[in-house]
Amino acid sequence: MGVVNVTPDSFSDGGRWFDPDAAVAHGLELAAQGADLLDVGGESTRPGAARVPVDEELARVLPVVRRLAAEGAAVSVDTTRASVAQAAVEAGAVLVNDVSGGMADPEMPAVVAGTGAAYVAMHWRGHADVMDAHDLYDDVVADVRRELAERVDALRAAGVRDEQVVLDPGLGFAKTGTSNWPLLAHLPALVADGFPVLVGASRKRFLGHLLADRDGRPAPPAARDHATAAVTALAAAAGVWAVRVHEVAASADAVRVAAAWRAARGVTDDGADDRADDDGVGTRREGRATGRVGHAAVRTPGPEGVR
Repeated sequence: MGVVNVTPDSFSDGGRWFDPDAAVAHGLELAAQGADLLDVGGESTRPGAARVPVDEELARVLPVVRRLAAEGAAVSVDTTRASVAQAAVEAGAVLVNDVSGGMADPEMPAVVAGTGAAYVAMHWRGHADVMDAHDLYDDVVADVRRELAERVDALRAAGVRDEQVVLDPGLGFAKTGTSNWPLLAHLPALVADGFPVLVGASRKRFLGHLLADRDGRPAPPAARDHATAAVTALAAAAGVWAVRVHEVAASADAVRVAAAWRAARGVTDDGADDRADDDGVGTRREGRATGRVGHAAVRTPGPEGVR
């Protein structure tokens, strides 16, 4: 999933693609580099960011969604607002990427159910201006899994089908630093919960702190792409469905490495493990499909709305 920020203030590339023509060109470049989905967002969710009026968000994202979809790209819309999600799907988006998991707008689950679009429900505890205060966990992995399960229950109650749902542990959201690493280390547990998993680590501040210089200054966002690609390789090897990244080419290569790694281990396309036992007799440990969404004519398995 390639990031197309149509904003003046996103943390890593704010303003570079704010013009619709620039955003469309950037999206098509990311697709050429190997992005299977283009995630178009018109509101920054960086820590401390203020909200933009809904009319402004619509004006930013709809022309870009419409034009990228017309070019044959599979487009997602990054929004927490039901009205923006509805309009974007009508403009050609096939997936709604909601960092609030439906908590910011109570109408979102009904829109997802009504449109039938694929839907990313991310772990979230509050808007950007307050989320850092909610980095309080007894056990971050158990707490995130439980709270995501609660979001699934709410989506089901609104008529959203499981086949539409992707889960995202929400790296960096109400997770300021070390809380992110246990989630990455336990990605197989999240995958085993039965839904496709999206990971969004790209250029985030916890990577900046990891790469800090000798004086403790975090690496700037653009200097975090190598670390992002490393996370991509590990996440793909763990069986996640997709990664959301700003720089696509290196992560696309990392996915290929992970695919070869999994194949050498005997992990099949449906997530099962065909490795031989010590006596040479093959066993099949059942897993779940973690198919990759494509944007070619023939799509590989994934959430129903983006096949």
